[in-house]
Amino acid sequence: MKKKLAAATALVLASLGAHAQQKPATPASQDKPSQASARLNPVQAHARQLSDQMARELRLNGYQKTRLQAINEDKQAKIAAINQKNAGNDQLIKQQCDAVCKERDKELQAVLSTDQYSSYYDSRPAYNQFSMNYGKAANAIFVNSVQNPLPASSNGATIGPAKSAAPATRSRQ
Repeated sequence: MKKKLAAATALVLASLGAHAQQKPATPASQDKPSQASARLNPVQAHARQLSDQMARELRLNGYQKTRLQAINEDKQAKIAAINQKNAGNDQLIKQQCDAVCKERDKELQAVLSTDQYSSYYDSRPAYNQFSMNYGKAANAIFVNSVQNPLPASSNGATIGPAKSAAPATRSRQ
């Protein structure tokens, strides 16, 4: 009887010891969302392209670039919605897009220095034109993606016709 009790106790202690050595799962790792895809939708890609151009030309620091990116993504999404909602009515699209660009002006005034904002203000027509030409850029991106599809993971491989190797000829002499 004592041997059975000792064996059961040893079994329980061994299982507790093994359980204690396992790495506990932290709540943070369980609740962590999956990594976002590196691909951007056309609206985000257009906003990122505009933001990169503005950051270079205005010489923005990291904080300013991050804020500019968020502002441009928000405004570009609004412009895309306006283009989609009012397709065919160019006058209404231009009027509503101008209002969105004025919102961007006010938000950027709080982020940029005085010199940067004056440089932005001088180049504003070009930036606004780029923003409003979203539809043309989105169509070009779509056409390019259809004509030149990229594999999900190429790992450096290219798609093309197979290379035909000339058969090796060996002659015995």
